[in-house]
Amino acid sequence: MTSGPTFVYVTYIATTPEILWQALTDGAFTRQYWFGTRIEGEWRPGARVTFWRDDAVSDSGEVLEYAPHRRLSYTWHVEFHEEFRRERPSRVTFELETVGAAVKLTITHDDFDPGSKVCQAISGGWPKVLASLKSFLETGRALAMTSLEAAKPAQQEAIAQAQRQTAARE
Repeated sequence: MTSGPTFVYVTYIATTPEILWQALTDGAFTRQYWFGTRIEGEWRPGARVTFWRDDAVSDSGEVLEYAPHRRLSYTWHVEFHEEFRRERPSRVTFELETVGAAVKLTITHDDFDPGSKVCQAISGGWPKVLASLKSFLETGRALAMTSLEAAKPAQQEAIAQAQRQTAARE
């Protein structure tokens, strides 16, 4: 059973499920389109998933489901700032479905507490990351707005939004 808000995003990417799967689970791939973030995991249920940026852990989680080329789910705990670290982990699920010469990618990020600051932050982050992933796989070029250089300003904006949300509640 989920709680709180749910974020869902669907896109179609001209690629194969195998290549898209690699792009979601291989740190050399993720680093190229995801704010310089390198993902690491053993990719089996119960295993730890770690997201590295600038040689520091930015996020972490635990693999919940692993069905290669079809479905991947893990918990998501933001660790790069106290504003987010206090929240309990949420859940991310990727579903891949072949549609002609493309892959339909559905991401569902849910199981947030009501009023989650992480939910607010990912609602702006996921669309950028997934657009960059699509661009990278279809053209070989990620979007500049998701480069390693763009990571710091994006994090600072997410923190500022979370702090404003905290101040509004007080």
